[in-house]
Amino acid sequence: MESKTCFEVAVVGGGMVGAALARALEGASLALVGAQPPAPERAGERFDARVYALSPGNAAFLERLGAWALIPAERLTPVHAMRVTGDDGASLIEFDAYRTGAAELAWIVEDRRVQEALWRGLEAQAGLERFENTALERLEFSAREATLVLAGGRRLGARLVAGADGARSAVRAQAGIASREQGYGQTAVVANFACTRPHRNVAFQWFLGAAQEGAVLALLPLPGEHVSMVWSVSDAAAGRLLALDAAALCREVEATSRGALGELALVTAQRGFPLQRLAAERLVAPRVALAGDSAHVIHPLAGQGANLGLQDARALAEVLGAREPGRDPGDHRLLRRYERARAEAILAMRATVHGLYRLFGAQGAGIARLRNTGLNLADRLPVLKNALMRHAMG
Repeated sequence: MESKTCFEVAVVGGGMVGAALARALEGASLALVGAQPPAPERAGERFDARVYALSPGNAAFLERLGAWALIPAERLTPVHAMRVTGDDGASLIEFDAYRTGAAELAWIVEDRRVQEALWRGLEAQAGLERFENTALERLEFSAREATLVLAGGRRLGARLVAGADGARSAVRAQAGIASREQGYGQTAVVANFACTRPHRNVAFQWFLGAAQEGAVLALLPLPGEHVSMVWSVSDAAAGRLLALDAAALCREVEATSRGALGELALVTAQRGFPLQRLAAERLVAPRVALAGDSAHVIHPLAGQGANLGLQDARALAEVLGAREPGRDPGDHRLLRRYERARAEAILAMRATVHGLYRLFGAQGAGIARLRNTGLNLADRLPVLKNALMRHAMG
């Protein structure tokens, strides 16, 4: 039988959250399972199809990891303000970084740029062994460690297994952690455009209401006069949008956004991502901790999914880094500190996002007046707006 290599921590999942967690645990003996180098840019593609609105708190976290400085400055776009419009077309709430004393509300950055920056750090990280493009087949547990059995039969030992392997998490399943899942019946259609009106570093969002089955359109600023679209629509509507040619898609987005950014020209073809909710019943089990989409998946209408995942990585690394000398990193009581530290923020964001989805998808003239009146009222309450912004800025 092949000898077993042993580590303090095995991080399963090589996406942004898993890579960030591995970087944050620098100095420990680490295995990164399922790591994948960032995919090369597609020919002719000026921007990555998937972008994130990262909070200043998470930008600072990536800076501490040495990754932020490796993202080319010309690929980073600060968000200075946000305009959210209700489904009556008139109700509005606006958020402004200047009024909170912050430099920006968020940073828009392409997925590939973050992955490349983290990967460069991982390549030079001492004590880290990468198992690229290798799937986890099963986990075995003993009192002293977990054993990871990889595809092909390779066996690894770890005191702690951190599952950052996405919504279909093998770590979550193997640890026996149940989850509640529900499809939204929606697809996020993403694409990037050049625009004839300057975006002025403003993020725009339109709730389109029950008439469009709770659809939400967001246009996020990109470098130069470009914007990234995330249009959450019913699966049937998504099929139609994905089939449109470039000119027809541009005209539809222009009409729905009421010409806020002038004429649009498609620069990255549209793609679709099915939307779902997922909530793991626990974040931890003996010798296991979950982070990112393996623990929670939320609707993208608030743009907070990636932020929650990075906050998980941040919190787990802090708990492990602050443990008592000689303390087992897989000790369940230690891991419960991480679970407690994350419980309130995850629950609050999950409830807020799902509540907004339900509210703006509900039918009836009375509830439509209520939600749009509420939007206008919130806009007139600076204390409430500032509290919402500070929470989102993380």
